[in-house]
Amino acid sequence: LDEVPHLTNETVFDLRERPRHLIVIGAGPIGLEMAQAFRRLGSRVTVLEKFRALPKDDPEIAEIALAALRAEDIGIREGVDITGVTTGAGTIEVKLAAGEGGGDGDTVTGSHLLVATGRTPALEGLALEAAGIAHDAGGIRVDRRLRTTNRRVFAIGDCRQGLQFTHVAGYEAGIVLRNALFHLPAKADYGAVPWVTYTDPEIAHVGLAEAAARARYGDRVRVVRESFAGNDRAQAERATDGLLKLVAVGGRPVGVSVVGTNAGELIQLWALALSRRLKLADIASFIAPYPTLGEISKRAAGATFSDRLFSKRTRAIVRLLQWFG
Repeated sequence: LDEVPHLTNETVFDLRERPRHLIVIGAGPIGLEMAQAFRRLGSRVTVLEKFRALPKDDPEIAEIALAALRAEDIGIREGVDITGVTTGAGTIEVKLAAGEGGGDGDTVTGSHLLVATGRTPALEGLALEAAGIAHDAGGIRVDRRLRTTNRRVFAIGDCRQGLQFTHVAGYEAGIVLRNALFHLPAKADYGAVPWVTYTDPEIAHVGLAEAAARARYGDRVRVVRESFAGNDRAQAERATDGLLKLVAVGGRPVGVSVVGTNAGELIQLWALALSRRLKLADIASFIAPYPTLGEISKRAAGATFSDRLFSKRTRAIVRLLQWFG
């Protein structure tokens, strides 16, 4: 890559011409967001991913978004190994190893290359060792109070090990202020951090995905799926291609994933629910304005009680109460 002109999530916005064929390495949020944007600007787009596209999202949710992207004629190739990148005569060639995603080891030729495989903190030149601050290639090591191994130094945001989101850095700033200025033992809790991928349809997530929840809680996990097609606002706006997937344990939500229009707005209620340990009954019983997409969340929460509501025991109790008048 040192010898090949390539774009990053920062330099891509300096372009003054439309790429004829944009090759994107990396099928994470940034890679797919940019892929769809340039496809809609008229560029041909091919996305190459070594593993699974959208690897941090629930596979069921991710597949709905990927199907929509492929329907826009965005080429998404998963499971490919890149063996080399060359340039010449106004083109860029990405060579693929033989295998399932790379076929017989073919070459993808394009006009521009965007590298979206993740970022590493730029810690060179800070002389962290002189201050006794432990770090590695993934960033600076911190404790739950965001203190480094030098207790007088805090680290927040992308420079420290952990989630790389703007809203996480803002949250961490509040933790540091309480610790450094007011000497309150505030600790960071990342159990209810939401994230959104701004493709169309959007993908939003908070908490545990289904697989992680089953690994932790086993048979106690309950999964509810609520389609956008059953929501009147989505019907009115012809935005019915969407799904909310609720993962619950013991009457409380432990994770929610959403794919569809305004998924990033819908996930905020669930982020609050997880951070404040609200019960599903709390969400099922609040009054949502009609018609709104927010009713999808209320309906999903209510669906977790359907088995008990229509059980033989409940019907027997109702008949008994009716007998007493």
